[in-house]
Order: sequence, then structure tokens, then C-alpha cells
Amino acid sequence: MLSTPAMGTLCVIMKNTTDIENAIETISENYSHLTVDCKSDLKNSCKLLCLDKLSLIVKDGQFADKMYFIVSGCVRAFYNKDSKEITDWFAFEGDFMSSINSFYQGVSSKHNIELLEPTTFLEITREAIFTLTDKHHCFERLGRIAVTKTMLQLQERIVSIQFETAQQKYESLINMRPDIVQRVPLTHIASHLGITLETLSRIRNPKNRI
Repeated sequence: MLSTPAMGTLCVIMKNTTDIENAIETISENYSHLTVDCKSDLKNSCKLLCLDKLSLIVKDGQFADKMYFIVSGCVRAFYNKDSKEITDWFAFEGDFMSSINSFYQGVSSKHNIELLEPTTFLEITREAIFTLTDKHHCFERLGRIAVTKTMLQLQERIVSIQFETAQQKYESLINMRPDIVQRVPLTHIASHLGITLETLSRIRNPKNRI
């Protein structure tokens, strides 16, 4: 089964082509310059969607064949283990998001991808991405840059898990994303850091530290 936008929630497809063009221009400016022809082909290949908070755009067990570029909003990837949700990844404005293993390897997703805020994003299928990659060298370069950024972030996360204390993990996250505690529930942040909610509360309030 392929992933569908808006698991059980209303999906609003934005009709304003100016919004799509602005989103594509953001990608071109922040990742890699895209030619006029490439921008035109990308505009014709993607949708601009707006979904409500708590919508699932990928569910575990599905085959995820879409990539998302977040225009506004906040997203998390999580998986279920022993009836608990383990938050693995956050994404915000300007980030690409997908169930990577499923998207690139054609296997069922182990992750759920949930919107933590009302979120607007570009949606593009794997087939369209491969077509654009074959046709436009600039789009191929964009893909390499986006994947490299993701891999570097994953490497930083692995190093953090292996070598940093709970305090250091939290400080690293805040340094990278200062507004995260205003946008993401503390339960998800604690899960992402691999610590308990009580430990996170103690870290955030120096008066409670032992």
C-alpha cells in the first residue's frame, strides 16, 4: 500500500501557483540553484498541501513513495516499540522529510511521520524525482546536497547518543533549534534524547538538579 496524504484528516490542496513558485524558489536559494526549466518542471510535478496538526503523512508498514519539503510547520518521525512511541527525527521549515529507507529501498516504512503543527509542504513522488534527476543536472545536485545534509545530521545524532551526557544532548538540541521547546511537546523531546521526562525536567530547571 502506498502512503497517502492525510491519514484520516482533511487534506487541503493549495491552488495558488505563486505559493508553489515561492516554495521552489526557497529550495533553489537554500540548497542548490535550479534553472528556469527545472523550476517549471518541478512546479508541474509537485503539490502544495496543508494538513492539520497530528495528521500522519506516513504510517509504519506502508511503502512511502513521496518526499516532502516543509514550507511551514513542524514534523516528527517516530516508531513504535513495546507499545511506546520513540521519536527519532524532527523536521522544520526548509527541511526535506521522508521515510528514507522506504523511499530509496522500496521496503515498508518502520516509521510514522506526524505533523506537530498545522503544516504546509510540497509533496513530490519518487517517480517524479527520478524523472527530474535524469532530465536536470541541477536537480541531481540538489538531491545530493539534501541527502548529504541528512547524513551529516544523522552522524551528529549518533555521536550525541554515544558520547554526550543527557545535559549535553539537551544543550546541543537547543543550540541547533532554540525554539524547539515552544513547538514540540517535552515528551517527544525526551524520547528523542533517549531520557525520561523527569530527567528532562531536571535538566531544564537547575533548581531541581542534584
